[in-house]
Amino acid sequence: MPQSGSTSSTAPAAFATLLENVRQKAKAAGVFANCEIVDGRLDCQADGSAEDAWYRVRWDGGKVWVSLEMADRWQSESIEADLVHSGDKLDELIEEEMVDLGYEGPRPTFEHFRSDDMLFTFRSPTNIPVEALDSTNSSDAVALLLLGYEACFRQLGDMDAENGED
Repeated sequence: MPQSGSTSSTAPAAFATLLENVRQKAKAAGVFANCEIVDGRLDCQADGSAEDAWYRVRWDGGKVWVSLEMADRWQSESIEADLVHSGDKLDELIEEEMVDLGYEGPRPTFEHFRSDDMLFTFRSPTNIPVEALDSTNSSDAVALLLLGYEACFRQLGDMDAENGED
């Protein structure tokens, strides 16, 4: 399993509760190959991806982030190529999938970069205040973003290689 970069701040104790609650929701959704808490983050392995890819929930810079991370350059480029060819905007695609899951709120923002540990990363921040990390609403919101990420990216590039071949 590729490791991801270190976090820039120590997570509050309540973040562990959030991770466990989100892990349970992610596992129950049945869309990931596996879901486990590793090194203070939630790792959910993409199911059916042409190469290893991980949906993650982590604490970084005082925020909860949901991300898709992969070591394979071609996997990342296949996603980018699909977006270029379709003309779709990733933030709109993520929002559409989240709305399908019941989301009502502002369009999520995202970043796309290659991390210091050489992982191609798409990630979105949540707006969960520290004092609300252990609330049911917070774990529901993070799980919704995580499942929205999975539903969005599954349709792009080689993320669903098992079902995408004709």
